[in-house]
Amino acid sequence: MNQARKSLMITPVPVIEPEIGRWLWGMEDVRRTIKTRLAEASQAVLDTRLEGATSIGSLLYHIAFIEADWLYEEVLCSPWNPDIKALFPVDCREDNDDLSHVEGESIERHFERLDRVRNAFLAVFREMSLEDWRRPRVLEPYDVTPEWVVYHLIEHEAHHRGQIFSLHGRLLKSLA
Repeated sequence: MNQARKSLMITPVPVIEPEIGRWLWGMEDVRRTIKTRLAEASQAVLDTRLEGATSIGSLLYHIAFIEADWLYEEVLCSPWNPDIKALFPVDCREDNDDLSHVEGESIERHFERLDRVRNAFLAVFREMSLEDWRRPRVLEPYDVTPEWVVYHLIEHEAHHRGQIFSLHGRLLKSLA
C-alpha cells in the first residue's frame, strides 16, 4: 500500500494580507472538493430532483448567486457588475422562497459561472487591507464586515456541499 502522502496544511491565497489569504484558502478548499466530486457529473445527475428536493444544478446556481450577492450588496455596497449579473438569467428563488429550479446547464457551464464569480470576489479581496477587512458596512438591516462575509460564505458553501454530496450519492444509485 503505497498511497500518496497527504499534506494537510493551509496555503494562503496570494493577497496583500496573509490573514485574509488564509480565509480565502478556506473558500477555495470547499469549492475544490465540490468541483472534484462533480467533474464528471451527467446532465441527469445535475437536473434530477429526488422526492421534490432541490437539484444539484440548482444548488450550484444558488451558491454562485449568493457569493455574488454578498460581494456586491454587502462588501462593495454597489450595483452588480453587468457581466456577473448576466450569469444569472433567473432569480435565485421562486415566489414561494424555494430555490429556483435550474435545468439543462452542463457541469462546465456551472463551473464557469462559479469560477467567474469567484474570480471577481478574489480580485476585490486580493487588494483589501486588514482595516477594510474589519470595517463594518452599515446597511439598513445590519452592520457587516468583509471578514464575516467570508466566514459566512465558507459556512454556506460547506452546508450545500453536504447536500450536494448526499444527493450525488443517492442519484448515482438511483440512475444506475
